[in-house]
Parts: sequence; C-alpha cells; structure tokens
Amino acid sequence: MRYFVGILILFGLLICFAPWFNYVLPTQYNPFTPLQVTDPPNFIAKYKLRRLDKNPQACFAALKNAREAGAISFIIAGNMGGNCPLSAPVRVQRFGAVTLSSSFLASCWLALSSAMFISQVAKPLAQAQFGSALTRIDHLGSYACRNVYNRKEGRLSEHATAEALDVASFHFANGTNVTVLKGWKAEGHEGEFIHAIFDGSCPYFGNSIGPDYNAVHANHFHFGMRWFGFCR
Repeated sequence: MRYFVGILILFGLLICFAPWFNYVLPTQYNPFTPLQVTDPPNFIAKYKLRRLDKNPQACFAALKNAREAGAISFIIAGNMGGNCPLSAPVRVQRFGAVTLSSSFLASCWLALSSAMFISQVAKPLAQAQFGSALTRIDHLGSYACRNVYNRKEGRLSEHATAEALDVASFHFANGTNVTVLKGWKAEGHEGEFIHAIFDGSCPYFGNSIGPDYNAVHANHFHFGMRWFGFCR
C-alpha cells in the first residue's frame, strides 16, 4: 500500500513541477515536451511514442515536424473501411533523400518510429560501413488485411492495422545492394551492416523480427509496433 501511495505522490510532484522541467531538462529527457525525430530512443522517447498511439492529433503534429526537419515525406491517406479499417493512416513516400521501392501505408506512430530509425541508425551505418550514402530501401509491404502468417484463423497481423513494415534490402550510392536474405549469413561489411541494422532497430520498434526467429523471416526484417522491445 505504501508503494502505491509513493507512486501517486511522485506522479503528483511530476505534474506540479512540469513547467519547471520545460526550462531545465533537454527535450529528450523531458516527458512533457513533444517527441522530436532527433530524440534518442531512451525510455522517455518510448513513453512519448506510446502516448502518441492514442493521440492522433499530437502524433500528426510530431510527424509534420519530422517532415519539416527533412526526415520523412508523406501524405494523409484518409480513413479506410473494409474488414480491416484504418483510422487516419499516412502514405510514406520517402525518408529524406532515401527513396523506397514503393510508398507504403502506415499508422502515424509506425511512420514516426521508422523516420527516427532511418535518420538515427540506417543512414549513419551506411556511411560507417560503406563510406556511402543510403539511397533506397526495398520493402515487402506494410498494410495487409490478414491474420498472422496468413492463417485462416487466429489473431490479426500487425499488418492489418498498418503497424508493421517488412524490409528486404538496402541500396547505396556506390552501387552496393545488401539484402537481408544474403547479408544475414555473409561475412565482411555486408554481414556487419545487416546485423547492425537489425540490432539498431530494436530500440525504435515494439518488435523487430529477423531470420533467426523463423524461416518465414529469412528474407526480411519485420518492424512492428506491438509489444515492447521484443527483438529476435
């Protein structure tokens, strides 16, 4: 009982001193300031991101700020009906100078998490491993109205809510193309890059699933928003 009372008191103090935090704490450590695409994926950023899932207006505001920062290009796709309705999804067109094999539908928070991951992890890794800019990402899709593993029965996949993206390969300005299928078991820069990309994705998504999880993911990484920190 004393534990819960202590938690309530602490929460009350946080609310009372929230304005003071805005002057003292940097945004990446301040739970009361809007999420920025440059915020590192610490506990505070994850907390902010989770809140945005239930607050579309705040999520779109953060996503627009990311667009103004040059981290993402998107359009509002509008509500979608059918068996797997989507409420206010966006269509992601590119991540700054990084193009896509095709645009894809995404929930607001998947789009924002992806923009953070590309700008903070994928692009710097490309320069570090290959000395070349990341120019394009090939994916296998995001939105699909289906159950997990296309089973006739069972729970809906994250793809049915546009909360997951399957990434298959990466292209660089020097002409190099690294695929998940070949790169996962490769040695040298390609293998190092693919494994570093996967490891680096874990803090940005609720779940990151790759070739070590099962054979279904042998040729792609599944980046999804459900759960909290599952990475395998």
